[in-house]
Amino acid sequence: MSAQTTPQARRIAVISAGLSNPSSTRMLADRLAAATLKALSETTGPDGAAVEAVVDTIELRDLAHDITNNLLTGFAPPALESAVNAVVSADAVIAVTPIFSTSYSGLFKSFIDVLDPDALTGTPVLIGANAGTARHSLAIDYAIRPLFTYLHAEPVSTGVFAASSDWGAAADEVAPLASRVERGARELAEAIARRPPATASDPFDPASYLGEGRSFGHLLGGLAGE
Repeated sequence: MSAQTTPQARRIAVISAGLSNPSSTRMLADRLAAATLKALSETTGPDGAAVEAVVDTIELRDLAHDITNNLLTGFAPPALESAVNAVVSADAVIAVTPIFSTSYSGLFKSFIDVLDPDALTGTPVLIGANAGTARHSLAIDYAIRPLFTYLHAEPVSTGVFAASSDWGAAADEVAPLASRVERGARELAEAIARRPPATASDPFDPASYLGEGRSFGHLLGGLAGE
Protein backbone atom coordinates (compact mmCIF):
# COMPACT_ATOMS: atom_id res chain seq x y z
CA MET A 1 0.00 0.00 0.00
CA SER A 2 1.45 3.35 -0.97
CA ALA A 3 1.76 6.01 1.70
CA GLN A 4 -0.63 8.92 1.47
CA THR A 5 0.98 12.35 1.22
CA THR A 6 -0.42 15.29 3.13
CA PRO A 7 -0.70 18.50 1.06
CA GLN A 8 1.76 21.13 2.21
CA ALA A 9 0.02 23.76 4.32
CA ARG A 10 0.18 27.26 2.90
CA ARG A 11 1.60 29.96 5.13
CA ILE A 12 0.00 33.38 5.52
CA ALA A 13 1.97 36.19 7.15
CA VAL A 14 -0.17 38.82 8.85
CA ILE A 15 1.46 42.21 9.45
CA SER A 16 -0.29 44.37 12.04
CA ALA A 17 1.09 47.89 12.50
CA GLY A 18 -1.19 49.09 15.29
CA LEU A 19 0.44 51.06 18.10
CA SER A 20 -2.06 50.63 20.92
CA ASN A 21 -2.97 47.52 22.88
CA PRO A 22 -5.69 46.49 22.27
CA SER A 23 -5.64 47.79 18.73
CA SER A 24 -8.36 48.16 16.12
CA THR A 25 -5.64 47.49 13.54
CA ARG A 26 -5.01 44.08 15.14
CA MET A 27 -8.77 43.46 15.32
CA LEU A 28 -9.06 44.05 11.58
CA ALA A 29 -5.97 41.91 10.88
CA ASP A 30 -7.41 39.03 12.91
CA ARG A 31 -10.75 39.26 11.11
CA LEU A 32 -9.08 39.23 7.72
CA ALA A 33 -6.94 36.23 8.69
CA ALA A 34 -9.90 34.28 10.06
CA ALA A 35 -11.99 35.03 6.98
CA THR A 36 -9.14 33.96 4.69
CA LEU A 37 -8.73 30.66 6.52
CA LYS A 38 -12.47 30.07 6.23
CA ALA A 39 -12.42 30.89 2.52
CA LEU A 40 -9.44 28.57 1.99
CA SER A 41 -11.24 25.73 3.78
CA GLU A 42 -13.90 25.99 1.08
CA THR A 43 -11.34 26.14 -1.75
CA THR A 44 -9.46 23.42 -3.62
CA GLY A 45 -6.03 23.73 -5.19
CA PRO A 46 -4.99 22.83 -8.75
CA ASP A 47 -4.70 19.18 -7.71
CA GLY A 48 -8.27 19.14 -6.43
CA ALA A 49 -7.20 18.76 -2.80
CA ALA A 50 -8.39 21.03 -0.02
CA VAL A 51 -6.09 23.94 0.76
CA GLU A 52 -4.79 24.01 4.32
CA ALA A 53 -3.10 27.06 5.78
CA VAL A 54 -1.41 28.37 8.90
CA VAL A 55 -1.05 31.97 10.01
CA ASP A 56 1.96 33.83 11.41
CA THR A 57 0.96 37.16 12.94
CA ILE A 58 3.64 39.83 13.27
CA GLU A 59 2.83 42.64 15.71
CA LEU A 60 5.10 45.47 14.64
CA ARG A 61 4.73 47.43 17.89
CA ASP A 62 6.71 44.64 19.59
CA LEU A 63 9.51 45.04 17.04
CA ALA A 64 9.67 48.85 16.89
CA HIS A 65 13.07 49.17 18.57
CA ASP A 66 14.53 46.31 16.52
CA ILE A 67 13.27 47.88 13.29
CA THR A 68 14.89 51.21 14.18
CA ASN A 69 18.16 49.52 15.14
CA ASN A 70 18.15 47.60 11.86
CA LEU A 71 17.68 50.79 9.86
CA LEU A 72 20.59 52.37 11.74
CA THR A 73 23.00 49.45 11.75
CA GLY A 74 21.90 47.19 8.91
CA PHE A 75 21.67 44.19 11.26
CA ALA A 76 18.40 42.52 12.26
CA PRO A 77 18.12 41.19 15.83
CA PRO A 78 16.78 37.60 16.07
CA ALA A 79 13.13 38.54 16.67
CA LEU A 80 13.07 40.88 13.67
CA GLU A 81 14.94 38.39 11.52
CA SER A 82 12.34 35.75 12.37
CA ALA A 83 9.52 38.15 11.44
CA VAL A 84 11.17 39.08 8.15
CA ASN A 85 11.71 35.42 7.27
CA ALA A 86 8.04 34.68 8.04
CA VAL A 87 6.95 37.42 5.62
CA VAL A 88 9.30 36.77 2.72
CA SER A 89 8.74 32.99 2.77
CA ALA A 90 4.95 33.18 3.05
CA ASP A 91 2.50 32.12 0.36
CA ALA A 92 0.51 35.30 0.97
CA VAL A 93 0.56 38.42 3.11
CA ILE A 94 -2.19 40.28 4.94
CA ALA A 95 -0.92 43.79 5.69
CA VAL A 96 -2.90 46.14 7.94
CA THR A 97 -1.85 49.63 8.98
CA PRO A 98 -3.46 52.57 10.73
CA ILE A 99 -3.72 55.69 8.62
CA PHE A 100 -1.71 58.67 9.88
CA SER A 101 -1.65 61.94 7.93
CA THR A 102 -3.54 60.34 5.03
CA SER A 103 -1.02 57.50 4.56
CA TYR A 104 0.40 54.35 6.14
CA SER A 105 2.12 54.63 9.51
CA GLY A 106 5.85 55.26 9.83
CA LEU A 107 6.30 51.97 11.68
CA PHE A 108 4.62 50.07 8.86
CA LYS A 109 6.79 51.74 6.21
CA SER A 110 9.95 51.20 8.26
CA PHE A 111 9.26 47.47 8.44
CA ILE A 112 8.64 47.33 4.69
CA ASP A 113 11.97 49.16 4.20
CA VAL A 114 13.72 46.36 6.10
CA LEU A 115 12.60 43.81 3.48
CA ASP A 116 14.62 43.11 0.37
CA PRO A 117 12.97 45.04 -2.50
CA ASP A 118 12.46 41.82 -4.48
CA ALA A 119 11.38 39.62 -1.56
CA LEU A 120 7.63 39.95 -2.22
CA THR A 121 7.72 39.57 -5.99
CA GLY A 122 4.57 37.74 -7.09
CA THR A 123 3.24 37.37 -3.54
CA PRO A 124 -0.54 37.87 -3.17
CA VAL A 125 -1.33 40.62 -0.66
CA LEU A 126 -4.58 41.59 1.04
CA ILE A 127 -4.39 45.21 2.19
CA GLY A 128 -6.24 46.49 5.22
CA ALA A 129 -6.28 49.91 6.89
CA ASN A 130 -8.16 51.67 9.62
CA ALA A 131 -8.63 55.27 10.72
CA GLY A 132 -10.92 57.38 12.81
CA THR A 133 -12.91 58.63 9.84
CA ALA A 134 -14.03 57.22 6.50
CA ARG A 135 -12.48 60.27 4.79
CA HIS A 136 -9.19 58.34 4.77
CA SER A 137 -10.59 55.31 2.94
CA LEU A 138 -8.88 56.22 -0.34
CA ALA A 139 -5.45 55.88 1.29
CA ILE A 140 -5.46 52.18 0.40
CA ASP A 141 -5.50 52.94 -3.31
CA TYR A 142 -3.35 56.08 -3.49
CA ALA A 143 -0.72 55.18 -0.87
CA ILE A 144 -0.61 51.51 0.21
CA ARG A 145 -1.42 49.69 -3.03
CA PRO A 146 1.28 51.59 -5.01
CA LEU A 147 3.80 50.59 -2.32
CA PHE A 148 3.16 46.88 -2.84
CA THR A 149 2.96 47.31 -6.61
CA TYR A 150 6.42 48.90 -6.49
CA LEU A 151 7.64 45.78 -4.65
CA HIS A 152 6.19 43.63 -7.48
CA ALA A 153 3.75 41.99 -5.09
CA GLU A 154 0.24 41.20 -6.32
CA PRO A 155 -2.37 43.00 -4.19
CA VAL A 156 -5.88 41.58 -4.60
CA SER A 157 -8.52 43.90 -6.00
CA THR A 158 -10.37 44.49 -2.75
CA GLY A 159 -8.72 46.51 -0.02
CA VAL A 160 -10.51 46.59 3.33
CA PHE A 161 -10.77 49.92 5.13
CA ALA A 162 -12.39 50.25 8.55
CA ALA A 163 -13.35 53.55 10.14
CA SER A 164 -14.17 53.84 13.83
CA SER A 165 -17.86 53.85 12.96
CA ASP A 166 -17.53 50.42 11.31
CA TRP A 167 -17.06 48.84 14.73
CA GLY A 168 -20.17 50.40 16.28
CA ALA A 169 -23.91 50.70 15.84
CA ALA A 170 -23.50 53.40 13.19
CA ALA A 171 -21.69 51.04 10.80
CA ASP A 172 -22.04 51.35 7.04
CA GLU A 173 -25.22 49.49 6.07
CA VAL A 174 -24.63 49.82 2.31
CA ALA A 175 -21.27 48.00 2.32
CA PRO A 176 -20.88 46.49 5.82
CA LEU A 177 -17.38 45.75 7.07
CA ALA A 178 -18.17 42.03 7.31
CA SER A 179 -19.01 41.81 3.60
CA ARG A 180 -15.86 43.71 2.65
CA VAL A 181 -13.75 41.43 4.82
CA GLU A 182 -15.31 38.34 3.24
CA ARG A 183 -14.81 39.65 -0.30
CA GLY A 184 -11.16 40.52 0.26
CA ALA A 185 -10.51 37.21 2.02
CA ARG A 186 -12.14 35.26 -0.79
CA GLU A 187 -9.97 37.00 -3.39
CA LEU A 188 -6.83 36.25 -1.38
CA ALA A 189 -7.86 32.61 -0.89
CA GLU A 190 -8.38 32.22 -4.64
CA ALA A 191 -4.96 33.77 -5.33
CA ILE A 192 -3.31 31.40 -2.85
CA ALA A 193 -5.06 28.34 -4.29
CA ARG A 194 -3.88 29.16 -7.83
CA ARG A 195 -0.22 29.17 -6.80
CA PRO A 196 2.03 26.25 -5.86
CA PRO A 197 3.21 26.30 -2.22
CA ALA A 198 6.10 28.65 -1.56
CA THR A 199 9.48 27.05 -1.02
CA ALA A 200 11.96 28.62 1.37
CA SER A 201 15.50 28.77 0.03
CA ASP A 202 18.55 28.18 2.18
CA PRO A 203 20.77 31.29 1.94
CA PHE A 204 23.82 29.10 2.68
CA ASP A 205 23.04 26.64 -0.13
CA PRO A 206 25.34 27.41 -3.13
CA ALA A 207 22.39 26.69 -5.43
CA SER A 208 20.70 29.80 -4.03
CA TYR A 209 23.21 32.07 -5.75
CA LEU A 210 25.24 29.85 -8.10
CA GLY A 211 22.32 28.12 -9.77
CA GLU A 212 20.71 24.71 -9.34
CA GLY A 213 23.18 21.83 -9.67
CA ARG A 214 26.23 24.08 -9.50
CA SER A 215 28.85 24.27 -6.75
CA PHE A 216 31.91 26.27 -5.80
CA GLY A 217 33.87 23.84 -7.99
CA HIS A 218 31.93 25.06 -11.03
CA LEU A 219 32.60 28.65 -10.00
CA LEU A 220 36.32 28.06 -9.51
CA GLY A 221 36.50 26.07 -12.74
CA GLY A 222 34.85 28.95 -14.58
CA LEU A 223 37.29 31.43 -13.12
CA ALA A 224 40.18 29.18 -14.18
CA GLY A 225 38.87 29.13 -17.72
CA GLU A 226 37.96 25.43 -17.66
